[in-house]
Amino acid sequence: MNALRTSAFAAGRRAFSTTPRAQLAKMTIIGRLGAEPELYNSNGGREVVRYVLATNTGRRENNETSWFQVACFDEGPRKDFLLNLPKGTLMHLEADAKMNVYETPEGTKASRLSLVQRNIEVLSRPNRQEPSEASAAADSA
Repeated sequence: MNALRTSAFAAGRRAFSTTPRAQLAKMTIIGRLGAEPELYNSNGGREVVRYVLATNTGRRENNETSWFQVACFDEGPRKDFLLNLPKGTLMHLEADAKMNVYETPEGTKASRLSLVQRNIEVLSRPNRQEPSEASAAADSA
């Protein structure tokens, strides 16, 4: 009987690792850039790219938009690529997620979702029309 308990317990363990399971919080978001990404310097002097992704849920009459603020610490060509993406770009984001709890100036506790980019994939870029093309299309309609 004891052997049965031991084998059942062992089956619940991770057979591929001797280390304990790490706590993990990740998010996957498919959304559009709400504005062009911007470059900032952190308090430690490190450059960080910040941007906002928008997602929509619900039907047209009940459509709700959620805004997700994302930080990216990539350097080199990956940073340059991100900084050159225009507003409206449809992206697939994989990010580490963390809830930060802080105190407001009024003394109440609040929380904020912190997302740090791990990987992105551009799914489509927005259709860009030159101002003269846009006005010509509007005039002919």
